[in-house]
Amino acid sequence: MKRYALLAALLAFPASAQRPLLFVSNEGSRNVTMVDATTRNVLATIPVGERPRGIQASPDGRRVYVALSDDRPNVQSGRDAIAVIDVATRRVVARYAGGTDPEQFAVSPDGSRLYVSNEDAGTASATNLRTGRTIATLVVGIEPEGVGMSPEGRWVYVTAETSNTVSVIDTRTNRVAASFLVDVRPRAVAFSRDGRRAYVTNEISGTLSIIDVARHEVIGTVEMERGEGKPVGVAVSADGSRVYVANGGASTVSVVDPGAQRVVARIRVGRRPWGISLSADGRWLYTANGLSNDVSIADTRTLRVVGSIRVGQRPWGVAVTR
Repeated sequence: MKRYALLAALLAFPASAQRPLLFVSNEGSRNVTMVDATTRNVLATIPVGERPRGIQASPDGRRVYVALSDDRPNVQSGRDAIAVIDVATRRVVARYAGGTDPEQFAVSPDGSRLYVSNEDAGTASATNLRTGRTIATLVVGIEPEGVGMSPEGRWVYVTAETSNTVSVIDTRTNRVAASFLVDVRPRAVAFSRDGRRAYVTNEISGTLSIIDVARHEVIGTVEMERGEGKPVGVAVSADGSRVYVANGGASTVSVVDPGAQRVVARIRVGRRPWGISLSADGRWLYTANGLSNDVSIADTRTLRVVGSIRVGQRPWGVAVTR
């Protein structure tokens, strides 16, 4: 019986969903593009109604979460939400409260919790994904944006664009345990896989802050594109030896050696890259390019772009299923 049950489960899951997939949030056309990462063919365009921005896949790859905002800043409505796309059916199957103007978020490693930055309210909220209930709302910095969670799920970092701070949420207590300054207008945050380092992009300063997670302290700063790169997206290789930074102002990706704290290479991609993501094996790097309406694909072995995929209007973020 177990054998038949397993076969039924496999048949119910489309073959394309068993391969790596890209999901791209298109802020201008208000939809999400689904792409087969192996063939690079567009499989579907999924309407989401509102402006989609931050996007992430669930740990098991069966769901994709996307932050949606309405067109009324500073007003919370039912249209501000974190939507859930079922990968198998390619449809939005659930919506969670996202506070006012949600932009970025993090899903816990066990898939049970969601932490969201509520940009206009100056708060971050925690949601139980099993019950759909908001279990905590925390005051963080002014105009919060980037959200990242440490690999073991203990810490959540929330960047704040106006106060130039990073708030540290202890997920055991759901309280803000610390806060520290970075450079001007911090945007995204990513952790190394071993959880020892975190990296924050600072758009106006044109820099990357390197953080010692044990002490929640900045231990280094690396300048991108002579300070003119306007960096936003950031991704870290599995072994932690490279950090990739999307420079929206320069249409490039900077490759950073975090140990040496310097840029070691530069990849030219499409226009205004913001979202950035790596394939599970680290071989391919993807950028969502907001002004050229495409996704660039770079080979991390050669550090060269090998192709691009047309998506919707004004792509913002890109997520890869594992």
